[in-house]
Formats: sequence, C-alpha cells, structure tokens
Amino acid sequence: MSTQGHTWARQVKKEDEEEDPLDRLISRSGCAASHYAVQECMAQHQDWRQCQPQVQAFRDCMSEQQAQQARRREELQRRKERG
Repeated sequence: MSTQGHTWARQVKKEDEEEDPLDRLISRSGCAASHYAVQECMAQHQDWRQCQPQVQAFRDCMSEQQAQQARRREELQRRKERG
C-alpha cells in the first residue's frame, strides 16, 4: 500500500502554515485584490511609472484600513476608560 496521498496532504498543510507574513497581513487587510493588481502590472510592464493607478489604489486601500483600525483602537480605549 502506498501512503503517497497522505504525505501529499501533509505537505500542503505545511506550505499553508509557512505563508509569508506580509501576504497574511495584506489578505487580512482586505486589500489583496489591489496588491495583486500592482504585482500583475509590474510583471507585465516592469516599470512602476506605468503602474501608478494600481499603486495608488493599493495605497488608498491600505490607508483606509489603517484609519479603520485607528478608529477601532480609539473606541476600545474609550470603552476601557468608561468601564
């Protein structure tokens, strides 16, 4: 009997556990689509100047996520101070 199928499943799980921390951060931010658009543009053009709309969209998305996090932290701090 071969255990190859079982070994393969273990390898997939291990690869998932070793996901790049930056990729995890971007995925959790909700900005992954914008990030991938920048990567795709760069792969196609090899020139940041031609990818500025995608870069700006990613920047805007990340800025909005940071603002939302700051609002959540402030709200949590206010709740903590009240209670």
